[in-house]
Amino acid sequence: MVVYLAGKMVIGSSKKVVADPIEEVRRICALVVDDDPLVRRIHGMLLARYGLETEAAENGKEAIDLFLSGKTFDLVLMDMEMPVMDGLQATQRLRGMGVSSMIVGVTARGLEAEKEAFMATGLDACCVKPLNAEAVISVLDELAKKLL
Repeated sequence: MVVYLAGKMVIGSSKKVVADPIEEVRRICALVVDDDPLVRRIHGMLLARYGLETEAAENGKEAIDLFLSGKTFDLVLMDMEMPVMDGLQATQRLRGMGVSSMIVGVTARGLEAEKEAFMATGLDACCVKPLNAEAVISVLDELAKKLL
């Protein structure tokens, strides 16, 4: 199988990078969960720049509903504070459902104690928002390790 990661085609476990693969490409799918439409758009555009297909949800409940409907995502960018269901509750619930997707918390809060509490819910990483290209590349590098 060929996987498209961070602008490169990577073949199977050999991690051989090719420019023009013959095999079918499996695009990486990401879910952006944030109550701010501008942040959803910015993060979605950043991920799309690196070849990811994106979908968006306005709160944690919508994210859970997408997974319950049978959708799967390789990566979830989860805002910490949202109405209806916040990122802490949503991440705990997703992990409780057995979701193994890489979940990256995204927060405007800078206090370490708050980030640690968010991480304790089952996050793989936590970043300060809005994300920039450097942060996205770092997340995609970690995702590549998880997928390959």
